[in-house]
Amino acid sequence: MRRWTAWSSWTLRARLLVLALAGVAFVQAVGSVALYVGLSVSGTRSLDASARATSAEVAGLVRAGRLPTTLPVTGGEIVQVLDAQGRVLSGSTNADRLTAILLPAEMARATAAPVTISGARLGVTSELRTSVQPVSDAAGATVSVVVAQPVEELGRNRDFLGTLLLLSYPLLLAVLGLISWRMIGAALRPVERLRSTAERISGSPADERLPLPAATDEVHALATTLNSMLDRVAAARERERDLVADVAHELRSPLASMRLQIDVARRLGEGGEVVEDLDSEVARMSALVDDLLVLARLDHGQPVPSGPLDVAPVLEAAAQAWSGASPAVTLEPPGRLAARGQADELARIVANLVTNASRHARSRVRLSGRVEHGRVLVRVDDDGPGVAETERERVFDRFVRLDEARDRDSGGSGLGLAIARELARGRDGDVRLSTSDLGGLRAEVDLPAVAPGPATLPD
Repeated sequence: MRRWTAWSSWTLRARLLVLALAGVAFVQAVGSVALYVGLSVSGTRSLDASARATSAEVAGLVRAGRLPTTLPVTGGEIVQVLDAQGRVLSGSTNADRLTAILLPAEMARATAAPVTISGARLGVTSELRTSVQPVSDAAGATVSVVVAQPVEELGRNRDFLGTLLLLSYPLLLAVLGLISWRMIGAALRPVERLRSTAERISGSPADERLPLPAATDEVHALATTLNSMLDRVAAARERERDLVADVAHELRSPLASMRLQIDVARRLGEGGEVVEDLDSEVARMSALVDDLLVLARLDHGQPVPSGPLDVAPVLEAAAQAWSGASPAVTLEPPGRLAARGQADELARIVANLVTNASRHARSRVRLSGRVEHGRVLVRVDDDGPGVAETERERVFDRFVRLDEARDRDSGGSGLGLAIARELARGRDGDVRLSTSDLGGLRAEVDLPAVAPGPATLPD
Protein backbone atom coordinates (compact mmCIF):
# COMPACT_ATOMS: atom_id res chain seq x y z
CA MET A 1 0.00 0.00 0.00
CA ARG A 2 2.85 2.39 0.85
CA ARG A 3 4.57 1.68 -2.46
CA TRP A 4 1.30 2.25 -4.34
CA THR A 5 0.82 5.59 -2.56
CA ALA A 6 4.35 6.67 -3.51
CA TRP A 7 3.77 5.60 -7.13
CA SER A 8 0.45 7.50 -7.25
CA SER A 9 2.15 10.66 -6.00
CA TRP A 10 4.35 10.81 -9.13
CA THR A 11 3.31 12.94 -12.07
CA LEU A 12 1.69 11.25 -15.05
CA ARG A 13 4.69 12.22 -17.17
CA ALA A 14 7.10 10.51 -14.76
CA ARG A 15 4.97 7.37 -14.53
CA LEU A 16 4.69 7.09 -18.31
CA LEU A 17 8.45 7.55 -18.60
CA VAL A 18 9.15 4.82 -16.03
CA LEU A 19 6.75 2.40 -17.75
CA ALA A 20 8.25 3.16 -21.18
CA LEU A 21 11.83 2.72 -19.93
CA ALA A 22 10.90 -0.49 -18.09
CA GLY A 23 9.47 -1.93 -21.30
CA VAL A 24 12.45 -0.82 -23.37
CA ALA A 25 14.90 -2.13 -20.75
CA PHE A 26 13.19 -5.54 -20.74
CA VAL A 27 13.12 -5.78 -24.53
CA GLN A 28 16.72 -4.58 -24.75
CA ALA A 29 17.86 -7.10 -22.13
CA VAL A 30 16.12 -9.98 -23.91
CA GLY A 31 17.48 -8.82 -27.26
CA SER A 32 21.02 -8.47 -25.89
CA VAL A 33 20.98 -11.95 -24.39
CA ALA A 34 19.55 -13.40 -27.60
CA LEU A 35 22.21 -11.60 -29.67
CA TYR A 36 25.01 -12.79 -27.40
CA VAL A 37 23.82 -16.39 -27.40
CA GLY A 38 23.08 -16.33 -31.12
CA LEU A 39 26.51 -15.00 -32.07
CA SER A 40 28.21 -17.47 -29.71
CA VAL A 41 26.31 -20.40 -31.21
CA SER A 42 26.99 -19.09 -34.71
CA GLY A 43 30.72 -18.83 -33.99
CA THR A 44 30.82 -22.34 -32.58
CA ARG A 45 28.94 -23.74 -35.56
CA SER A 46 31.31 -21.93 -37.88
CA LEU A 47 34.26 -23.63 -36.16
CA ASP A 48 32.55 -27.04 -36.40
CA ALA A 49 31.76 -26.49 -40.08
CA SER A 50 35.40 -25.63 -40.76
CA ALA A 51 36.50 -28.73 -38.84
CA ARG A 52 34.11 -30.94 -40.86
CA ALA A 53 35.41 -29.48 -44.11
CA THR A 54 39.03 -30.20 -43.11
CA SER A 55 38.12 -33.72 -41.97
CA ALA A 56 36.40 -34.38 -45.30
CA GLU A 57 39.47 -33.28 -47.26
CA VAL A 58 41.82 -35.46 -45.16
CA ALA A 59 39.39 -38.39 -45.37
CA GLY A 60 39.48 -38.09 -49.16
CA LEU A 61 43.26 -38.36 -49.08
CA VAL A 62 43.05 -41.42 -46.80
CA ARG A 63 40.56 -43.22 -49.08
CA ALA A 64 42.67 -42.46 -52.15
CA GLY A 65 45.82 -43.77 -50.47
CA ARG A 66 47.55 -40.45 -50.96
CA LEU A 67 47.94 -39.43 -47.29
CA PRO A 68 51.12 -37.34 -46.96
CA THR A 69 53.34 -37.34 -43.91
CA THR A 70 52.70 -33.66 -43.33
CA LEU A 71 49.22 -32.31 -43.84
CA PRO A 72 48.81 -28.71 -45.09
CA VAL A 73 46.42 -26.63 -42.96
CA THR A 74 45.34 -23.00 -42.75
CA GLY A 75 45.19 -20.78 -39.67
CA GLY A 76 45.61 -22.40 -36.29
CA GLU A 77 44.05 -25.78 -37.11
CA ILE A 78 45.81 -28.86 -35.77
CA VAL A 79 45.23 -32.16 -37.62
CA GLN A 80 46.30 -35.69 -36.78
CA VAL A 81 45.53 -39.04 -38.47
CA LEU A 82 45.63 -41.96 -36.02
CA ASP A 83 45.47 -45.70 -36.63
CA ALA A 84 43.33 -48.09 -34.61
CA GLN A 85 46.03 -48.32 -31.88
CA GLY A 86 46.18 -44.50 -31.51
CA ARG A 87 49.52 -44.11 -33.30
CA VAL A 88 50.10 -40.99 -35.33
CA LEU A 89 50.16 -41.74 -39.05
CA SER A 90 50.24 -38.18 -40.27
CA GLY A 91 49.78 -34.65 -38.94
CA SER A 92 50.00 -30.95 -39.60
CA THR A 93 53.20 -29.06 -38.99
CA ASN A 94 51.89 -27.75 -35.64
CA ALA A 95 50.76 -31.19 -34.41
CA ASP A 96 52.65 -33.65 -32.24
CA ARG A 97 54.02 -36.46 -34.44
CA LEU A 98 54.41 -38.94 -31.58
CA THR A 99 51.52 -38.49 -29.14
CA ALA A 100 47.83 -38.33 -29.96
CA ILE A 101 46.03 -35.12 -29.08
CA LEU A 102 43.18 -36.94 -27.37
CA LEU A 103 43.16 -39.61 -24.70
CA PRO A 104 41.32 -42.82 -25.52
CA ALA A 105 38.27 -41.82 -23.47
CA GLU A 106 38.20 -38.42 -25.15
CA MET A 107 38.43 -40.06 -28.57
CA ALA A 108 35.17 -41.89 -27.98
CA ARG A 109 33.33 -38.70 -26.90
CA ALA A 110 34.82 -36.59 -29.69
CA THR A 111 33.55 -39.08 -32.27
CA ALA A 112 29.99 -38.30 -31.21
CA ALA A 113 30.39 -34.56 -30.60
CA PRO A 114 33.25 -32.06 -30.42
CA VAL A 115 35.04 -31.82 -27.07
CA THR A 116 37.08 -28.94 -25.62
CA ILE A 117 40.53 -29.71 -24.23
CA SER A 118 43.39 -27.65 -22.82
CA GLY A 119 45.85 -26.24 -25.34
CA ALA A 120 48.75 -26.89 -22.95
CA ARG A 121 49.09 -30.40 -24.42
CA LEU A 122 50.38 -28.83 -27.63
CA GLY A 123 51.99 -25.76 -26.09
CA VAL A 124 49.31 -23.24 -27.11
CA THR A 125 47.49 -20.83 -24.84
CA SER A 126 44.03 -21.27 -26.29
CA GLU A 127 41.63 -24.08 -25.51
CA LEU A 128 41.03 -26.46 -28.42
CA ARG A 129 37.69 -27.60 -29.78
CA THR A 130 38.40 -31.09 -31.09
CA SER A 131 36.36 -33.46 -33.28
CA VAL A 132 37.08 -37.00 -34.60
CA GLN A 133 35.92 -38.55 -37.88
CA PRO A 134 36.53 -42.30 -38.45
CA VAL A 135 37.38 -43.26 -42.06
CA SER A 136 38.45 -46.45 -43.86
CA ASP A 137 41.65 -46.37 -45.93
CA ALA A 138 42.25 -48.14 -49.24
CA ALA A 139 43.14 -51.40 -47.45
CA GLY A 140 39.94 -51.36 -45.40
CA ALA A 141 41.62 -50.39 -42.13
CA THR A 142 39.88 -47.82 -39.94
CA VAL A 143 41.78 -44.66 -39.12
CA SER A 144 40.67 -41.54 -37.25
CA VAL A 145 41.01 -37.95 -38.47
CA VAL A 146 41.40 -35.61 -35.50
CA VAL A 147 40.88 -31.88 -36.07
CA ALA A 148 41.53 -29.40 -33.22
CA GLN A 149 40.74 -25.69 -33.56
CA PRO A 150 41.67 -22.91 -31.09
CA VAL A 151 38.67 -21.10 -29.58
CA GLU A 152 40.61 -18.11 -28.22
CA GLU A 153 39.44 -15.81 -31.02
CA LEU A 154 35.84 -16.89 -30.49
CA GLY A 155 36.18 -16.16 -26.76
CA ARG A 156 37.62 -12.71 -27.45
CA ASN A 157 34.74 -11.94 -29.79
CA ARG A 158 32.24 -13.05 -27.15
CA ASP A 159 33.92 -10.92 -24.46
CA PHE A 160 34.00 -7.90 -26.74
CA LEU A 161 30.33 -8.29 -27.59
CA GLY A 162 29.38 -8.70 -23.93
CA THR A 163 31.36 -5.59 -22.91
CA LEU A 164 29.84 -3.59 -25.77
CA LEU A 165 26.32 -4.61 -24.79
CA LEU A 166 26.90 -3.80 -21.11
CA LEU A 167 28.31 -0.36 -21.91
CA SER A 168 25.70 0.54 -24.50
CA TYR A 169 22.78 -0.68 -22.35
CA PRO A 170 22.62 2.26 -19.88
CA LEU A 171 23.66 4.78 -22.55
CA LEU A 172 20.88 3.67 -24.85
CA LEU A 173 18.39 3.77 -21.97
CA ALA A 174 19.49 7.31 -21.09
CA VAL A 175 19.07 8.50 -24.69
CA LEU A 176 15.69 6.80 -25.02
CA GLY A 177 14.65 8.23 -21.64
CA LEU A 178 15.51 11.76 -22.76
CA ILE A 179 13.66 11.31 -26.05
CA SER A 180 10.67 9.76 -24.27
CA TRP A 181 10.58 12.57 -21.69
CA ARG A 182 10.42 15.18 -24.46
CA MET A 183 7.86 13.24 -26.48
CA ILE A 184 5.63 12.55 -23.48
CA GLY A 185 5.87 16.21 -22.49
CA ALA A 186 4.84 17.26 -26.00
CA ALA A 187 1.94 14.78 -25.94
CA LEU A 188 0.76 16.07 -22.54
CA ARG A 189 1.19 19.76 -23.39
CA PRO A 190 -2.41 20.10 -24.63
CA VAL A 191 -3.60 18.51 -21.38
CA GLU A 192 -1.58 21.05 -19.37
CA ARG A 193 -3.13 23.87 -21.39
CA LEU A 194 -6.56 22.46 -20.62
CA ARG A 195 -5.70 22.24 -16.92
CA SER A 196 -4.34 25.79 -16.64
CA THR A 197 -7.28 27.21 -18.57
CA ALA A 198 -9.74 25.24 -16.44
CA GLU A 199 -8.08 26.57 -13.28
CA ARG A 200 -8.35 30.12 -14.61
CA ILE A 201 -11.98 29.60 -15.57
CA SER A 202 -12.84 28.25 -12.11
CA GLY A 203 -11.65 31.50 -10.53
CA SER A 204 -13.17 33.87 -13.07
CA PRO A 205 -16.75 34.89 -13.76
CA ALA A 206 -15.97 35.27 -17.47
CA ASP A 207 -17.50 32.75 -19.87
CA GLU A 208 -14.13 31.51 -21.12
CA ARG A 209 -13.76 28.10 -22.75
CA LEU A 210 -11.01 25.51 -23.00
CA PRO A 211 -8.70 25.70 -26.04
CA LEU A 212 -9.27 22.99 -28.63
CA PRO A 213 -6.07 21.18 -29.72
CA ALA A 214 -5.30 21.18 -33.43
CA ALA A 215 -5.15 17.38 -33.59
CA THR A 216 -8.50 15.60 -33.62
CA ASP A 217 -7.51 13.05 -31.01
CA GLU A 218 -8.75 12.00 -27.57
CA VAL A 219 -7.60 15.28 -25.99
CA HIS A 220 -9.62 17.21 -28.59
CA ALA A 221 -12.68 15.10 -27.78
CA LEU A 222 -12.13 15.70 -24.04
CA ALA A 223 -11.86 19.47 -24.56
CA THR A 224 -15.03 19.48 -26.67
CA THR A 225 -16.93 17.54 -24.00
CA LEU A 226 -15.67 19.81 -21.21
CA ASN A 227 -16.62 22.93 -23.18
CA SER A 228 -20.10 21.53 -23.62
CA MET A 229 -20.26 20.93 -19.87
CA LEU A 230 -19.03 24.49 -19.21
CA ASP A 231 -21.78 25.84 -21.48
CA ARG A 232 -24.39 24.00 -19.43
CA VAL A 233 -22.82 25.13 -16.14
CA ALA A 234 -22.66 28.74 -17.37
CA ALA A 235 -26.30 28.61 -18.43
CA ALA A 236 -27.34 27.19 -15.06
CA ARG A 237 -25.24 29.79 -13.22
CA GLU A 238 -26.80 32.58 -15.29
CA ARG A 239 -30.29 31.32 -14.49
CA GLU A 240 -29.36 31.16 -10.81
CA ARG A 241 -28.00 34.73 -10.84
CA ASP A 242 -31.05 36.01 -12.64
CA LEU A 243 -33.31 34.25 -10.16
CA VAL A 244 -31.47 35.73 -7.16
CA ALA A 245 -31.52 39.19 -8.68
CA ASP A 246 -35.18 38.98 -9.67
CA VAL A 247 -36.31 37.62 -6.30
CA ALA A 248 -34.28 40.20 -4.38
CA HIS A 249 -35.59 43.00 -6.57
CA GLU A 250 -39.20 41.86 -6.26
CA LEU A 251 -38.90 41.59 -2.48
CA ARG A 252 -37.89 45.22 -2.07
CA SER A 253 -41.37 46.56 -2.82
CA PRO A 254 -43.30 44.44 -0.28
CA LEU A 255 -40.59 45.03 2.31
CA ALA A 256 -40.85 48.78 1.78
CA SER A 257 -44.62 48.54 2.16
CA MET A 258 -44.23 46.54 5.37
CA ARG A 259 -41.79 49.11 6.74
CA LEU A 260 -44.27 51.86 5.96
CA GLN A 261 -47.12 50.01 7.69
CA ILE A 262 -44.94 49.34 10.73
CA ASP A 263 -44.02 53.05 10.93
CA VAL A 264 -47.68 54.01 10.72
CA ALA A 265 -48.62 51.49 13.40
CA ARG A 266 -45.85 52.74 15.67
CA ARG A 267 -46.99 56.36 15.26
CA LEU A 268 -50.57 55.36 16.04
CA GLY A 269 -49.45 53.37 19.04
CA GLU A 270 -50.83 50.11 17.69
CA GLY A 271 -49.36 46.62 17.97
CA GLY A 272 -47.11 47.18 20.99
CA GLU A 273 -44.14 44.82 21.14
CA VAL A 274 -45.32 42.97 18.02
CA VAL A 275 -44.58 46.04 15.92
CA GLU A 276 -41.07 46.29 17.32
CA ASP A 277 -40.42 42.61 16.65
CA LEU A 278 -41.75 42.91 13.11
CA ASP A 279 -39.65 46.02 12.53
CA SER A 280 -36.52 44.11 13.55
CA GLU A 281 -37.34 41.20 11.27
CA VAL A 282 -38.17 43.44 8.34
CA ALA A 283 -34.90 45.30 8.85
CA ARG A 284 -33.02 42.00 8.75
CA MET A 285 -34.87 40.94 5.60
CA SER A 286 -34.16 44.30 3.96
CA ALA A 287 -30.46 43.96 4.75
CA LEU A 288 -30.47 40.40 3.35
CA VAL A 289 -32.19 41.55 0.15
CA ASP A 290 -29.67 44.36 -0.26
CA ASP A 291 -26.83 41.87 0.19
CA LEU A 292 -28.32 39.53 -2.40
CA LEU A 293 -28.65 42.38 -4.87
CA VAL A 294 -24.99 43.32 -4.33
CA LEU A 295 -23.91 39.71 -4.88
CA ALA A 296 -26.07 39.46 -8.00
CA ARG A 297 -24.39 42.58 -9.39
CA LEU A 298 -20.94 41.21 -8.58
CA ASP A 299 -21.78 37.84 -10.14
CA HIS A 300 -22.83 39.60 -13.32
CA GLY A 301 -19.47 41.40 -13.37
CA GLN A 302 -20.89 44.91 -13.31
CA PRO A 303 -18.50 46.94 -11.11
CA VAL A 304 -18.83 50.69 -10.78
CA PRO A 305 -15.91 52.48 -12.50
CA SER A 306 -13.15 53.17 -10.01
CA GLY A 307 -10.65 55.97 -9.54
CA PRO A 308 -8.37 57.43 -6.88
CA LEU A 309 -10.06 57.23 -3.50
CA ASP A 310 -9.24 59.03 -0.25
CA VAL A 311 -9.49 56.28 2.37
CA ALA A 312 -9.32 58.41 5.52
CA PRO A 313 -12.82 59.99 5.21
CA VAL A 314 -14.36 56.56 4.69
CA LEU A 315 -12.74 55.25 7.88
CA GLU A 316 -13.71 58.38 9.81
CA ALA A 317 -17.32 58.04 8.67
CA ALA A 318 -17.38 54.39 9.73
CA ALA A 319 -15.93 55.23 13.16
CA GLN A 320 -18.47 58.05 13.55
CA ALA A 321 -21.35 55.74 12.66
CA TRP A 322 -20.26 53.30 15.37
CA SER A 323 -19.28 55.93 17.94
CA GLY A 324 -22.19 55.18 20.24
CA ALA A 325 -22.09 51.43 19.82
CA SER A 326 -21.00 48.83 22.31
CA PRO A 327 -18.28 47.67 22.17
CA ALA A 328 -16.61 50.94 21.29
CA VAL A 329 -15.03 51.40 17.87
CA THR A 330 -11.82 53.43 17.96
CA LEU A 331 -10.01 54.89 14.98
CA GLU A 332 -6.28 55.29 14.67
CA PRO A 333 -5.98 58.32 12.33
CA PRO A 334 -4.44 56.94 9.13
CA GLY A 335 -3.36 60.24 7.58
CA ARG A 336 -3.73 60.57 3.85
CA LEU A 337 -4.26 57.21 2.14
CA ALA A 338 -5.06 56.98 -1.55
CA ALA A 339 -6.33 53.70 -3.01
CA ARG A 340 -7.77 52.58 -6.29
CA GLY A 341 -11.45 51.94 -5.69
CA GLN A 342 -14.92 53.36 -5.19
CA ALA A 343 -16.05 55.12 -2.01
CA ASP A 344 -19.42 53.35 -1.61
CA GLU A 345 -17.81 49.94 -2.07
CA LEU A 346 -15.06 50.63 0.46
CA ALA A 347 -17.66 51.99 2.91
CA ARG A 348 -19.65 48.78 2.54
CA ILE A 349 -16.55 46.62 2.99
CA VAL A 350 -15.54 48.48 6.16
CA ALA A 351 -19.12 48.42 7.49
CA ASN A 352 -19.38 44.67 6.97
CA LEU A 353 -16.03 44.04 8.68
CA VAL A 354 -16.81 46.39 11.61
CA THR A 355 -20.23 44.74 11.99
CA ASN A 356 -18.61 41.31 12.12
CA ALA A 357 -15.97 42.50 14.60
CA SER A 358 -18.52 44.21 16.87
CA ARG A 359 -20.64 41.08 16.91
CA HIS A 360 -17.79 39.03 18.42
CA ALA A 361 -15.63 41.58 20.29
CA ARG A 362 -15.61 41.62 24.08
CA SER A 363 -14.92 45.30 24.67
CA ARG A 364 -12.96 46.87 21.84
CA VAL A 365 -12.84 47.24 18.04
CA ARG A 366 -10.00 49.15 16.39
CA LEU A 367 -10.04 50.61 12.90
CA SER A 368 -6.74 51.63 11.22
CA GLY A 369 -5.04 52.07 7.86
CA ARG A 370 -1.53 52.19 6.42
CA VAL A 371 0.50 51.84 3.21
CA GLU A 372 2.91 48.93 2.74
CA HIS A 373 4.78 48.01 -0.44
CA GLY A 374 2.49 49.96 -2.71
CA ARG A 375 -0.71 48.58 -1.13
CA VAL A 376 -3.25 50.28 1.13
CA LEU A 377 -4.10 48.10 4.14
CA VAL A 378 -7.26 48.80 6.12
CA ARG A 379 -7.41 46.77 9.33
CA VAL A 380 -10.28 45.99 11.65
CA ASP A 381 -9.08 44.40 14.92
CA ASP A 382 -11.15 43.09 17.81
CA ASP A 383 -10.46 41.43 21.16
CA GLY A 384 -12.97 38.62 20.70
CA PRO A 385 -12.38 34.85 20.54
CA GLY A 386 -11.05 35.02 16.96
CA VAL A 387 -11.44 32.38 14.27
CA ALA A 388 -9.46 29.14 14.06
CA GLU A 389 -6.88 29.19 11.27
CA THR A 390 -8.50 26.20 9.59
CA GLU A 391 -11.81 28.10 9.37
CA ARG A 392 -10.51 31.45 8.07
CA GLU A 393 -11.14 30.67 4.42
CA ARG A 394 -14.43 28.88 4.95
CA VAL A 395 -16.06 31.94 6.58
CA PHE A 396 -15.80 33.75 3.23
CA ASP A 397 -18.22 31.27 1.66
CA ARG A 398 -21.75 32.52 1.25
CA PHE A 399 -24.23 31.84 4.05
CA VAL A 400 -21.51 30.25 6.19
CA ARG A 401 -21.68 31.02 9.91
CA LEU A 402 -19.52 29.35 12.51
CA ASP A 403 -21.15 27.54 15.41
CA GLU A 404 -20.78 30.42 17.85
CA ALA A 405 -22.38 32.79 15.31
CA ARG A 406 -25.52 30.80 14.53
CA ASP A 407 -27.80 32.77 16.80
CA ARG A 408 -30.39 34.39 14.53
CA ASP A 409 -30.23 37.79 16.19
CA SER A 410 -26.46 38.11 16.36
CA GLY A 411 -25.10 35.80 13.69
CA GLY A 412 -26.12 37.79 10.62
CA SER A 413 -26.90 36.28 7.24
CA GLY A 414 -23.45 34.89 6.53
CA LEU A 415 -22.99 37.19 3.52
CA GLY A 416 -21.02 40.10 5.01
CA LEU A 417 -17.54 38.64 4.64
CA ALA A 418 -18.34 37.13 1.24
CA ILE A 419 -19.50 40.52 -0.05
CA ALA A 420 -16.45 42.27 1.41
CA ARG A 421 -14.05 39.90 -0.35
CA GLU A 422 -15.93 39.99 -3.66
CA LEU A 423 -15.93 43.80 -3.65
CA ALA A 424 -12.22 43.95 -2.80
CA ARG A 425 -11.24 41.40 -5.43
CA GLY A 426 -13.22 43.34 -8.00
CA ARG A 427 -10.71 46.19 -7.40
CA ASP A 428 -7.60 43.97 -7.63
CA GLY A 429 -7.55 43.63 -3.85
CA ASP A 430 -8.46 41.07 -1.24
CA VAL A 431 -9.68 40.56 2.32
CA ARG A 432 -7.64 38.33 4.64
CA LEU A 433 -8.09 37.15 8.20
CA SER A 434 -5.32 36.73 10.77
CA THR A 435 -4.71 37.01 14.51
CA SER A 436 -4.98 40.51 15.97
CA ASP A 437 -2.55 42.01 18.46
CA LEU A 438 -5.66 42.68 20.59
CA GLY A 439 -6.02 38.93 21.00
CA GLY A 440 -8.97 38.41 18.66
CA LEU A 441 -9.41 38.54 14.91
CA ARG A 442 -7.85 40.91 12.39
CA ALA A 443 -9.65 41.50 9.08
CA GLU A 444 -7.34 43.22 6.60
CA VAL A 445 -8.50 44.88 3.38
CA ASP A 446 -5.74 45.01 0.76
CA LEU A 447 -6.20 47.53 -2.10
CA PRO A 448 -3.80 48.92 -4.72
CA ALA A 449 -2.39 52.29 -3.64
CA VAL A 450 -2.16 55.40 -5.82
CA ALA A 451 -0.06 58.47 -5.25
CA PRO A 452 -2.19 61.16 -3.57
CA GLY A 453 -2.14 64.56 -5.22
CA PRO A 454 -4.02 67.83 -5.03
CA ALA A 455 -5.76 67.10 -8.32
CA THR A 456 -7.41 63.95 -7.07
CA LEU A 457 -7.50 64.28 -3.27
CA PRO A 458 -8.48 67.78 -2.19
CA ASP A 459 -7.71 68.86 1.32
